[in-house]
Amino acid sequence: MSPDALNSLFSLLIGFALAGALVSGYQTLVQRPASFGLLEEGAAPRTFVAVPFLVFAAPFIIMRNTLQGRQVERRRIEFVMMATVLAGFWSLMSGTFVVMTLRAVGLLA
Repeated sequence: MSPDALNSLFSLLIGFALAGALVSGYQTLVQRPASFGLLEEGAAPRTFVAVPFLVFAAPFIIMRNTLQGRQVERRRIEFVMMATVLAGFWSLMSGTFVVMTLRAVGLLA
């Protein structure tokens, strides 16, 4: 496996792990699952705080909603595949941001 492919895989995994940790922490604190409904309150300070949270938690929320929709609503497999690719790409980008930030701070070589 090439170093670039390994770096991309590492970023993808970091992105999904961060998303899962954020959503699990949110659910533990608030006692309800995180969702994109956090943005429906209009222009409130709470909404502005929710945006950065959702930027990094979105891959987990997308996959959770997709898998539940597949089981409950019997969504087509094409929709599930498209949502999986979207969540994977989003996770790759957020994981790349985290890795770059850790490198800039000096915590990652």
